[in-house]
This record gives sequence, structure tokens and C-alpha cells, in this order.
Amino acid sequence: MDPVLEDTCTPKEVMTCIHVGLLCVQDHATDRPTMSEVVSMLTNENMNLPQPKQPAFFIERHETETETEAKRREKLRNESDNGDSVSIIVAK
Repeated sequence: MDPVLEDTCTPKEVMTCIHVGLLCVQDHATDRPTMSEVVSMLTNENMNLPQPKQPAFFIERHETETETEAKRREKLRNESDNGDSVSIIVAK
């Protein structure tokens, strides 16, 4: 939890906000709570919240790189001091 929030709310309140937020972005509108239900969920500490369903879309990152990507990165490293850009100096 961000230290800035420690003085204003509890970890349970933060988790409740995240949980309600996940319910609000469900793929099907019928699975999303109404605004009055959201207010009730956020103000009633003893309310049992439904579990969010599996997201319809997510991006998965893999740390492995292909041989082509490794060669490209190595080529950039050979042509650049920092490996991020290539500068070509041309005299006039």
C-alpha cells in the first residue's frame, strides 16, 4: 500500500475499493453493479462482495526474447553508446 494512504485509510478499505473497481469493469453489463450497489458496497464494511469473473482481456508479458530480438538488441548496442538510439553524424 502506498505510504501516502496509510494515514487516511486501512489496507482493508483499499482492498475493498480494488474489489469494487474490478466488479465495475466486468465484460458484461449485467455482471456490473449499479451505482447504488457500489455506494452500498463501499459504505457497508460487513457486506459480502461477489467475486469478479475472469477478465475478458489481459496482456501477458514474457521475459524470454527470441533470437531475432537478441540479435537486434546486440546490433543496436554495437551502433549506440546507450543501446537505445542510433545517431549518425554527417559532415557538410
